[in-house]
Amino acid sequence: MQINPAVNQAINKQIGMEFGAYLQYLTISTHFDVEGLSELAAFFKAQAEDERDHAERFINHVVAFNGKLEIPTIDAPSSDVKTIEEAAQLSLDWEMKVTDEINALLKLASNEGDHITENFLSWFLDEQLEELSTMNKLLKVAKRAGDNELAVEEFMARHRGQQQSNNTNADG
Repeated sequence: MQINPAVNQAINKQIGMEFGAYLQYLTISTHFDVEGLSELAAFFKAQAEDERDHAERFINHVVAFNGKLEIPTIDAPSSDVKTIEEAAQLSLDWEMKVTDEINALLKLASNEGDHITENFLSWFLDEQLEELSTMNKLLKVAKRAGDNELAVEEFMARHRGQQQSNNTNADG
């Protein structure tokens, strides 16, 4: 079975967006690492790795259905982020754009009768809900903290601890 050409082209575009997000989050992570904000650096590094994994999922989907992989040119990430609030806002805006693109891709797959890709994309919709919620929460915390970067660092440490606890409870 071969992937629909229009869907293939849209997925290639999405792969570029995912790699763009990977580079943006990696850049933000590096900024916070240089600033000595290790919790934020680790958080954005994990976000970067998630985005790379998303790109690889899309690549695997194209390959599985004998599509043509054409990764578009990826714009350089913004390195102008100076504050946690700016990083959170940039990230939230990016995730909203990615969500819009995945919704458009889902609509295209549906219109083209590509139900396998529709099913494949349902995982990404769940993932985007989580990403939007996380970035929205980070933005709210950053706004409340103002210039108190250490308060955000403490929040991120607690957040990571809760995630690890939830993962341990889910495994055992």
